[in-house]
Amino acid sequence: MTNRPIFINFANHYYINSMTKAEIVAQISRQSGIEKGVVMTVVEAFMDNVKESLIAGNDVFLRGFGSFIIKHRAEKTARNISKNTTIKIPAHNVPAFKPAKAFLDEVKENK
Repeated sequence: MTNRPIFINFANHYYINSMTKAEIVAQISRQSGIEKGVVMTVVEAFMDNVKESLIAGNDVFLRGFGSFIIKHRAEKTARNISKNTTIKIPAHNVPAFKPAKAFLDEVKENK
């Protein structure tokens, strides 16, 4: 894992531990002995299948890991501060991940 900057409020830089897709592929390749190219193909196919399922309105459940779900956001009113106007943000769906209880418990134990 490497430290990568994330931006909060577009002004402050904070560092968190994170992994890129390439780092995940390299780690799986090392652990399994499978070539990186094959692992990358599998990881990309997995991501494509999750995206396609969510776009089709289907949730993806991975027992013991978590669920990729669609959350519906209702229409809301917001303010454009720079123009001092009110705008409507239409209702829309957003993808979300809900970790499984076993996964949450493991993360909580390893502070």
